[in-house]
Amino acid sequence: MTDRANPLGDLTRDELMELAKAMDIRGRSRMKKADLLAALTDAFDAARETAPDDDRPPTPVSLGLLAALYERGAERREATKERLTAMVDQDRHCGWRSIEGHPCGLPVIVGTATCALHGGIDIEDLFVPIAGKLGFDSWPPLLRQLWLASYDIDPIGLDPVIAELTWQVLNFFYFDYFRVEVEGVENVPMDGPGLLVSNHGGAAIPYDGLMLAVSVANEAPKPRRVRVTATELFNILPWVSEWFRKSGGVYASREDVEYVLGRGHLVAVFPEGEKGFMKPVWNAYEVQRFGRGGFISIAEQVGAPIVPVAIIGSEEVHPAVTVSKRLARLVRLLMPEQRVEGIAVFLNPIPLPVRWKIRFLPPIPPSHPGASPDPLEMLEKTEAIRTEIQRNLDEMLAERTGLF
Repeated sequence: MTDRANPLGDLTRDELMELAKAMDIRGRSRMKKADLLAALTDAFDAARETAPDDDRPPTPVSLGLLAALYERGAERREATKERLTAMVDQDRHCGWRSIEGHPCGLPVIVGTATCALHGGIDIEDLFVPIAGKLGFDSWPPLLRQLWLASYDIDPIGLDPVIAELTWQVLNFFYFDYFRVEVEGVENVPMDGPGLLVSNHGGAAIPYDGLMLAVSVANEAPKPRRVRVTATELFNILPWVSEWFRKSGGVYASREDVEYVLGRGHLVAVFPEGEKGFMKPVWNAYEVQRFGRGGFISIAEQVGAPIVPVAIIGSEEVHPAVTVSKRLARLVRLLMPEQRVEGIAVFLNPIPLPVRWKIRFLPPIPPSHPGASPDPLEMLEKTEAIRTEIQRNLDEMLAERTGLF
């Protein structure tokens, strides 16, 4: 029952956590809702006692004020927009011209003479608004560049314009629909290669990979691009495979991952694979075996740190009621390249608006950069990472106050 004497009790734990973050309450990430309520009440009381009379915060705290302060979608979107567009100089325009004489017309990157598409920044590594703004009003200049084909794509297939259009659409899901919260983004390397290793779920669409990439672009001190891996299905389906590659996706092969890491970029992998993605809802957040640890071998040889990531939210978006082997056989008949052993069956075609949380854990540096790891050591390290992700998932689920 809500305590009407304390309107803070009407807030969810996630909203209380944001308020605790704003008030710099120590140890908040480990607190349950009741602990947060007590800590916030004490903090407001302390502020009331120490502040001058005319500056005292109202007690009890106005729910209307709190609601206005924490309209998270709009506020976080605006903060992201301001931070990222500050990297672009709207008053100066790129002087590049095509062979036919068409001017570029895009704003330049601050401190350079060219735009993001024509050398002003490492567009393969950074997510910077190419047109200098976010929103649908940026689409006409982006589509013009797409029509002019005035820029290069990388050998893996990344098209920065398609990637930005995708990013802007996904921001609706990130800020407004799933209301994704992020912890520990400072653990993501801001320079050089990095391998993000996460639990997996989704049943229908790999929302976790999409939200993981968007979270780093929107929340990290430097808006780095995360290249998300996927198996055969997303590389052989018509239209889907083309979009996946152009938006920055990477085929889950050793060669592709080593290439991207070798160029100093970030890659996200999901070692649970299809068994994790197709879990029934009653096995949600039970992290499956991480294979034989191939990602450890790649990280060691390239010299990239591993950042474990724990994600909650993805496994309730399309809760799977069963896993069908017959449907999997049909898929393999139609697409022999596909290795799927089971197809998740879910009842809701529209994704549920579940609240998400993404937690980036401290990075694990390579033990022997440039060398092939000992197989036993590799398996031990793989299991240690899996166990740590599972521990954090259990902790996050225990702190959760509701799905929505």
